[in-house]
Amino acid sequence: MGYVSTRGHGATTGIDAALIAGLAADGGLFVPERIPTVDIATPGTTLADTAVAVLAPYFVGSRLQEELAAICAQAFAFDAPLRPLAGRNDRLLELFHGPTAAFKDYAARFLAEALSRLRGHSEPRDDVRPTTIVVATSGDTGAAVAAAFHHRDGFEVAILYPDGRVSPRQAHGLGCWGDNVRAFRVDGSFDDCQRLAKQALADQDLRERCPLGSANSISLGRLLPQAAYYAHAALLHHAMHGEALNFIVPTGNLGNACAAVLAQRMGLPVGEVRLASNANDTLPRYFAGEDYAPHPTVATLANAMDVSAPSNFERLRHWHRDDAALRAATTAIAVDDATIRATIATAPQRHGVVPCPHTATGLHLLERLRESGDTRAWAVVATAHPAKFESIVEPLIGGTVEPPPALAESLARPAHAEPMPATYSTLVETLTVR
Repeated sequence: MGYVSTRGHGATTGIDAALIAGLAADGGLFVPERIPTVDIATPGTTLADTAVAVLAPYFVGSRLQEELAAICAQAFAFDAPLRPLAGRNDRLLELFHGPTAAFKDYAARFLAEALSRLRGHSEPRDDVRPTTIVVATSGDTGAAVAAAFHHRDGFEVAILYPDGRVSPRQAHGLGCWGDNVRAFRVDGSFDDCQRLAKQALADQDLRERCPLGSANSISLGRLLPQAAYYAHAALLHHAMHGEALNFIVPTGNLGNACAAVLAQRMGLPVGEVRLASNANDTLPRYFAGEDYAPHPTVATLANAMDVSAPSNFERLRHWHRDDAALRAATTAIAVDDATIRATIATAPQRHGVVPCPHTATGLHLLERLRESGDTRAWAVVATAHPAKFESIVEPLIGGTVEPPPALAESLARPAHAEPMPATYSTLVETLTVR
């Protein structure tokens, strides 16, 4: 299997080199030359088993091919349950049972295991510097990457997050690691953080002085493993009901949604994939027929989706013939803060769950589909545990939301983040001067 850039320049590369590079040399995102189809009739006994079956075609010829099962066993060590909601054909795909209570945990752990093993396969040299994983985060990615790479030999992590634009518990989860993990609160938006990270990864002079890697959803090592939980849920549903399962994906940078599309294109029983955005409505406007034209990012209750220029849009465009074909493939809606609040407040009675603000955007889209007469089976993707947003959720439901044990443990540790202006020169100095 070869991998190419979404921008069409540069040579075809193998999976190992693509994982290490993170970003293609021309600034594009790596995608497989072709999306393989898989003949999987039933889910594996565990999520990890299904992940091996789904990911195997992508690792043929890789140095990791024989280690794929071990990598998946580590990355998918916790379940992604498909939970029934109050509606007859309504489901919730719970992706928040990992160490940082967000869906990013699966792929971050997969990538850390893969990169660590690739580094271990290299010839040992005393002068080899640690690889610095540069990650921009709008709230959840940074913590998942920090947890996955914490105390991992040969790696350092630099987390860039928009100061004041993540929840207090998210901010704590970004800065509570120490050791080989540093957190930087950037004076800007997530789009500023993402711009800085992508500029660094594309800077060959910097990479010669400071080995860099990416753990954002621009990384192929984040995209591929996320297809596994869509495959597992869809196969479980198909085995029980004999029909495809449709998904509603709350989306910001489009990585999770692209993984659902990937699973769909691999021939798995994934039906429609629809997108729920917050007030940052670049995607809803585009899918409604307007030009792709990002507006300045606005802060919302669903802060992890506060993205105006989603990087993974390049992948969606690459996989479709033209804009008309892409618009025919899916739709997106924008959900404002008032609607998010109303959905959270009514969700316990209406759906039987307490959602985080991001999951609430998906529940709202589900409600709109039901009101329009859609009776098909839909699963809303629950991207984070509501306890990460207790200051928003608890007043709306009139009760407390207990954090899961791993989240409670991280909240008990001290946290620190360094201030940083949104300038590239400052980032370069930070990465090269220790």
